Amino acid sequence: MSLPAAKRWNLLPPADPSRVWALTEALPIGAEVAALLVQRGVDTPEAAAAFFHPDLRRLPNPLLMRDMDQAVARLARALHEGEKVLVLGDYDVDGITSVAMVMSYLEPLFGAERLRDYIPDRYTEGYGISPTAIDFAAANGFALIIALDCGVKAVEQVAYAASKNVDFIICDHHLPGEELPAAVAVLDPKRPDCPYPYKELSGCGVGFKLMQALGQHLGLDDAPLYDLLDLVTVSIAADIVPITGENRVLAAYGLRCFNEDGAHLRPGLAALRELATLREGPLGISSLIFGFAPRINAAGRMGDARRAVAMLLAPDQQEARYTAEVVDQMNQQRRGSDQQTTQEALDMIASSPTLREARATVLYKPDWHQGVLGIVASRCLDQYYRPTVILTQRDGKATGSARSVAGFDVHEALEACAPLLDQFGGHRAAAGLTLKVENVAAFQRRFEEVVADTLTSEHLVRPVDIALVLPLSRVTQEFFAELRRMEPFGPGNPNPVFASHRVVAVPGSARIVGQGHLKLRLASAEESGPAVDAIGFGLAEYLPRISEGQPFSVCYTVEINEYRGQRNVQLRVLDVKW
Repeated sequence: MSLPAAKRWNLLPPADPSRVWALTEALPIGAEVAALLVQRGVDTPEAAAAFFHPDLRRLPNPLLMRDMDQAVARLARALHEGEKVLVLGDYDVDGITSVAMVMSYLEPLFGAERLRDYIPDRYTEGYGISPTAIDFAAANGFALIIALDCGVKAVEQVAYAASKNVDFIICDHHLPGEELPAAVAVLDPKRPDCPYPYKELSGCGVGFKLMQALGQHLGLDDAPLYDLLDLVTVSIAADIVPITGENRVLAAYGLRCFNEDGAHLRPGLAALRELATLREGPLGISSLIFGFAPRINAAGRMGDARRAVAMLLAPDQQEARYTAEVVDQMNQQRRGSDQQTTQEALDMIASSPTLREARATVLYKPDWHQGVLGIVASRCLDQYYRPTVILTQRDGKATGSARSVAGFDVHEALEACAPLLDQFGGHRAAAGLTLKVENVAAFQRRFEEVVADTLTSEHLVRPVDIALVLPLSRVTQEFFAELRRMEPFGPGNPNPVFASHRVVAVPGSARIVGQGHLKLRLASAEESGPAVDAIGFGLAEYLPRISEGQPFSVCYTVEINEYRGQRNVQLRVLDVKW
């Protein structure tokens, strides 16, 4: 086997020493944590105090969001006039949690008989608001649809609904088009004319602000609203929105539902936590991403996403456990499908010299399951770090998902291929596309040309952003406790990566564990001090050279390893250099 793929170490610019000093003087924190805060723009004592003490009472007023007053008025009218409301969401985690959150809040107000959830079928209706959903609403007496995590570009669909006397309130967080739908209200902080101060809410977060505004209008207590933050936090984690500003406050409180004894965690999520068999210790954003999101997503990928909604709305542990087991079984089916498809895709690359040497990966197989293509694209990108498109066939068309490397805009690359595509959409890092099957070969050639012309050799080396260089002696349990005050970690507030130079493996400590992982104890080659446990996933090929005893450099994150009741600080090694 070859050595792990090389990584590009980027040492982040050093923090302003005067600002670091100001934080250490004002707050009980060490210089390293102060430097991390300044690097992230939290560079005054006041900002740092607010960062360390998230406060729901300081959330922006929901009425600052454009159209919020109209949305609340229309929803209040529906409540008082006995209208039925359809709560519609996308089929991914953000949409599913949005629907469960709004249903949970509105049911005590409206009654179950006047509410119904609706998730479009991924394969027969596609993304967002479909004519099928509108026809369902009109035929069943729903005068109002609340669309969650979708709808900001649904101009034609909302016009069609108006012709059926069905109103829309849209809660979205995606970039709008040139024309907004003529809905009663379009709630989207990314609207150019929206003055709401925080722009990075998840779709569920926008729905939460609507419920917050409705509660204020009706004079309701905040407690039922805050009970919804477990769902909002799952959406924040799964949708990879920045853990900054308002999202950080919402996530910090939501994680308490998972981690604090006696805290409210809905039965569906509690059942899912048991089935996910997550490791001991407090759950963070990454636990929700890897333990909860794939299972909730699997319902929409492999069947009916409403099963996931039913799980999240289950009123008791018995029903929650049953629905969670159904969702978990769907996830196992999804895993089997994506593992098989991933292996087939990697085999296709390995068996073709042309594909191995290409600057991009474009693979097509007509019998691959559409629901796993994004996952397979990400797995291929992990193995061959380059822009990747995975395609299958559905309804006579080739359809698929694209994923990109850091710094390369895959949506822009698809725009350069637009004459060959029927439709595409997404953003810099990920996109979806549809094209005629007969255009697949031409698209493979054109996409490769575009990528080869614009991709630099630097793009093809995975970057690691290193916040600080530390002496190994600084990595202690006390230091880890300081770092934990910066949680929850995620996009915009990442778990900091550190580097230490001239370290060696304690003789006899380095060994291979599991499937190709490196376990060892590290010590400084130049100063005395205790050795530190370390593990490097997928780094077993470094064992022979590490065992030679020559000093090397490591970059890593810091964690606590809990084993048989013992808690020890541990480095999670990301890369090694000599």
